[in-house]
Amino acid sequence: MKTTPSQKVKIGLFTFIGLLVVIAAVFFIGNQKSLFSATFKLSGMFNNVNGLQVGNNVRFAGINVGVVDDIDIVNDTSVKVTLTINDEVKKFVKKDARMSIGSDGLMGDKLVVLMPGGANTTDMVKDGDQIKSVNPVDVDKIIGKFTRMADNAGTLIDNLGQIMAKINHGQGSLGRLLNNDKMAKEMESTVTQAKATIKNVHKTTSTLNEDLKAAQHNFLLKGFFKKKQKAEKARQDSIRKAHEKMSKKD
Repeated sequence: MKTTPSQKVKIGLFTFIGLLVVIAAVFFIGNQKSLFSATFKLSGMFNNVNGLQVGNNVRFAGINVGVVDDIDIVNDTSVKVTLTINDEVKKFVKKDARMSIGSDGLMGDKLVVLMPGGANTTDMVKDGDQIKSVNPVDVDKIIGKFTRMADNAGTLIDNLGQIMAKINHGQGSLGRLLNNDKMAKEMESTVTQAKATIKNVHKTTSTLNEDLKAAQHNFLLKGFFKKKQKAEKARQDSIRKAHEKMSKKD
């Protein structure tokens, strides 16, 4: 079966469009991965890369400026992360710059956050320099702590539920008090009696004060109270004279 000229045109057009799409995709991906621009490399050492992968973005001041080029295990406690960064960013990154591992949003891909530095030096980084790193927070440990807290809270709620159930069924001292009308009435009667007793004590105290005042004005006891007043006055005079004598000696 021979191919007609119109079919050849369609095939050629389809092939041309496919090539354009491939070229555009390569250009877009290359641009994202800094394949067509001048770059430099930086590295840092981490204890744990927390799920970081080769090809993840490098972010500086909220802008994607490079990619993670390589992740290499140095030993059982150190992992070396190498970054490929656009050369135009080099002038903003100083020798005391730091890198840390973050995430793109709450549940997004991992990325490397580059902090510029410059507080202690004005020297710019060079290609291949190793800068300080900030180890990421161990999310697994945090989740484990929250899980234990949730378990403890669940146990506490269960215990409180059991206590409230016992109280509602009249079990225990508090349950019997709240659910037994007889005990509640006895308690109310005891409180009423206590109030009456306190009232009688206040009344008795008031009566005693009145009797004492009346006794002071009684002619039979007036001499007794006068003697007490004279004795108190003599004691006060003696104390005052002693103070005056000591003052004169000084």
